[in-house]
Formats: sequence, structure tokens, C-alpha cells
Amino acid sequence: MTHSNCPRCGGRLARDNDTGRCTPCQVAERDRLSAPPVVPASFWEHEPIRRALAERHLGRVIRAYRCHPYHGRVALPQTVVAAWLGITQAQLSRVENGSPLVHLDRLTHWAQLLRIPASFLWFGLPDQPYRADIRVLEMGTDDPSSGRILDHIGPPTDTDTVKEASTRGGGATDRRRFNVMAALTGLAAAGHGYLLAGTSDVPKYIGMEQVQLASSLVDDLRQADALAGADLLCDVAIHAHTTLSAWAARASYSREVSEALQSALADLSIESAWLSIDASRRSEARPFLNEAIARARIADDPRVEVRALAHLSLLIREDQPGESLHCADAALRVSAGWATPRLITLLHLRRAHAYAVLGDASGFNREMTKARQALDHGAHEDDEGFVHFVNAQEVNGIEGISYLALGRPERAAQSLRAVTDNPSPNHRRNEVYYTVRLAEAACQQGDVNQAARIALDVLPAVRQISSKRVSQHLAQVRANLAARRDANTTTRQFVDAYDRAVTV
Repeated sequence: MTHSNCPRCGGRLARDNDTGRCTPCQVAERDRLSAPPVVPASFWEHEPIRRALAERHLGRVIRAYRCHPYHGRVALPQTVVAAWLGITQAQLSRVENGSPLVHLDRLTHWAQLLRIPASFLWFGLPDQPYRADIRVLEMGTDDPSSGRILDHIGPPTDTDTVKEASTRGGGATDRRRFNVMAALTGLAAAGHGYLLAGTSDVPKYIGMEQVQLASSLVDDLRQADALAGADLLCDVAIHAHTTLSAWAARASYSREVSEALQSALADLSIESAWLSIDASRRSEARPFLNEAIARARIADDPRVEVRALAHLSLLIREDQPGESLHCADAALRVSAGWATPRLITLLHLRRAHAYAVLGDASGFNREMTKARQALDHGAHEDDEGFVHFVNAQEVNGIEGISYLALGRPERAAQSLRAVTDNPSPNHRRNEVYYTVRLAEAACQQGDVNQAARIALDVLPAVRQISSKRVSQHLAQVRANLAARRDANTTTRQFVDAYDRAVTV
């Protein structure tokens, strides 16, 4: 007995039709092997899909997607959907039947590929605002995953102040308050409110679901960082780390959860360290990275250990270049056999800059060659979120600041200009940072007019990204230009504009 209507278009089916689809719909779907079809809005209201979305398990969402009646009586094969996603059939099987995905880059890419409406998702999509209403911070419910998280951290939760700051433009303080509140709202909407609340209420028992949410917080912090900047999110990450540490010390959990919890805490430690570095609170970063390495070893998680070593190499490269080199060496040893080309590129860049600070031009050139060779192999499906900024622009940028360390500003300017001439739109912070360093290179070359022009052009962007690491470099450019006896009109324009900006 066949269904009387086609589930795709609603047309009546012939009595001898055993495919579950009318002939026009079968013709329309011939191209489905190459890309996901455009589905109607009602598609996402199907109960199995709604249930999988409520469980925040994208693998189960994909399985429900494949088995949807819209596709006919026969489910879409895993091989077809895996090809859409750029993975193998075996990998898709593990995604559908394993633990929930927590890496935000993969979640967003697949959600966009399948055209899942943003209103159904538990995470934000690139170039789209978080769907949560700012009033989530004012709800005051008893649910630990929502409510007044700003009672515990960050600026006051005055909704009128937020509205006023967002509508009138306001001063720098109002804009910063609005940005951090918007970022925190997004984190709360993503299910992290309980981690951002007070540390006094520790759950009696921790399950894998809570640990997975804690892991995904790192990806959400990266996304929020693009909105608010490290200056604003540093305390947020540290607070969440303190809360999760209290859980680890006082709650009960299984051995399986224990290993996952150690990895989650190590990841959060690394993110807290990075935000501390970018907020120029470097002294706070080292303990987080030391903790991350220890927890990664307890959890027997070499991937987290390598991330911590890569960040530690970055942290100490200026003051302790020899130790920075050893950290990058250790990361290469630990990751041997599984490191992706981008990760290998990053670690050789770490070594290259350390050699430059040591004044070893030969070692620097050798490592830069290895970095470029690794990058030529391109992206990999196993790339982790923290290496997605590693691209041709980043290689040129590290080459440029390394030449500054070697005392070759003319060569530094050439590499840094390659970044500013071909910016990476998804890595605005790095573009601004390398533009400031280009102004520094021009200043060291003695080209005062060029340095002042670059600095004047980049000043508004520096104010927007809220990175003290970047703003301190621009402050040094201002000091160097102001001290020049051959200052010209452009130099005075930049110094005056900079002084007005920092007093607002």
C-alpha cells in the first residue's frame, strides 16, 4: 500500500509508485548527490529533527535529516551526506552515533551547509547576531543556565544604559559596556550562563553533557572575542575557569567524565591565557598555561598539551626566546604523526620568531621555509579551531615582526605590507595588529610621514578591537613619532588624533 501523496510537493502518487516520490520530484532531486536540497520551512518542524535539536546533538540532527520523509521512503545514504560535509562515511557514522560535537567552527559550517534556520540552533552563526534578547540577563529565574549573570561579573545590568549606548553611540565606556553585555548575552543563550554565574553553587554531580557545554564555551568565547575584544572577555573567561575548577574540586563524577573534565579545564585555561596575553595581562597567563599542560597530561590528551605549549611559546618569545624555542620543539615532538599542516606551520612560525629574537638569522630563515612548505599542503578536516587563523597573511605577519626583531625594518615593511595589501576578512584583529607593526617598521626606517599616515589610518580600528596588546604598540609608535625633531603635518595630525582618542 503506497502513500496517496508525495511528501515533497503534496501531489498524488500513482498506484504503482513504490518510491514515495512523484516523477517531477524525482527529476528535481537528481542533483541532490552534489549538494543539500533546498527544503521548506516545515521540514525543520519534523519531530525527530526537533528532538535532536533540543538535545543539542548535531550528529542526531543529521541522522534525522537523512531519514526525513521529505526525501522519500528511502533515507539519504550516509555516503551522500558525508560527501556534502567533506568527510568519509565512517566519520559521519561516528558523528551521528558518538558524543555531541563541541567545535564551533564545524558546527557552524555544517549548519550553514544544511541551511538549518538560525532560530533552531543553540549557537550563533558567522555574520549573524546572537538570537538571544538582551533581556535574558534580566530574567532572574531559578534556572542556573540563565538569568542575571552580570550580577556576578562585568558591568552593571542596566538595560536602559545598554539601549542608550547602542542608539546614541555614546563614549568609549558606553560602547564597551554594550559590547561586553551583548557578548555575555550570547554566551548565556548558548547554554553557558551557569558557568558565568557565581561560584558558590556547585552541583552534586557532573555529567558528560555539562562538560561538553564547558568545552564548547571556549569556541563561543572565541566568537564573542571578535565582537567585544580580549580586554572585555578576559575576566569572563577567568571567572568561568574558576567556576569549573570548583566543580572539579567539589562535585562527583565518573572516571569517563573526569578525563573529559580535565581536558575541558585545560582548554579553558588556554583560552584564559590567550585573552590575558591579548589584554596585556601577561603575568596572569603563565599559571593558566602551566595548569593546562598538567591537566592535559592527567587526561592523557596530547592535543590539548600541544595547544598549551604553542601558546606558552607565544607568551615568552620576547623575554625568554630560548625557552620559547624549547616549547615549540616539545609541541612538534608531541604532535608527531598526527599534526595537521596548519598546526605544523604554526609551530615552525613560533620557532622562527624565537630564532629572530635570539638574533639567529639562519635559524629564522630555516624555520620560515618549513612553515611555508607546511602551509602549502592546505587546510585539513582535522584542523582545530585554534589554528584557523594560520594562513598566508599570518605567515607574512610573523615574518615581518621577526625581521623587526632582527633589526631589518625595510624587510619587515615588505612582509607586513603583504598582509595589509591582502587582508584576511575573518581575522580583523590580526590585520590591525600587523598594520600597527607596519607603522613601527616605517618609523624605524626613518620614513616619518609614512609611519604617521599608516598610524592615523589604523587608529579608528585599533579603538574598535579592544586589544591592549595592539593599542600598546600604537602608543609606542605615537611616542616615537612625537619625539622626532623632523615631525611634519601628518605626524602632528596623528599625535593630536591619538591624544584626543585616548582621552574620550
